[in-house]
Amino acid sequence: MPTPSTPVELNTKQKQYLKGLAHPLNPYVQIGKEGLSESAIKTIDAALHHHELIKVKIGNNSGLEKHHTAATVAERTGSIALQLIGKVIVLYRPNPDKPGDQRIVSPKTR
Repeated sequence: MPTPSTPVELNTKQKQYLKGLAHPLNPYVQIGKEGLSESAIKTIDAALHHHELIKVKIGNNSGLEKHHTAATVAERTGSIALQLIGKVIVLYRPNPDKPGDQRIVSPKTR
């Protein structure tokens, strides 16, 4: 699955809207004691391709620093780390290949 080279730019209103959509979601991927493995990145990438907006949980036994991990995951998947709540990362990456009625449409910029 191709990942965009540069993530889209979002304004504050768009970020708030996406955070609101992410609130009821459960973490889709959990990073465990294996750490940030290539398979974890592939799983996160596939989830972003399918869902556009996901949560990733960093397990307590992973030994990873949460801020560095959030930045690394966002960079390696071409996504935007919208929020970090405890050890849960909210990631967003639009998928232009999805049909229009299945895509997340955020408020327009002014």
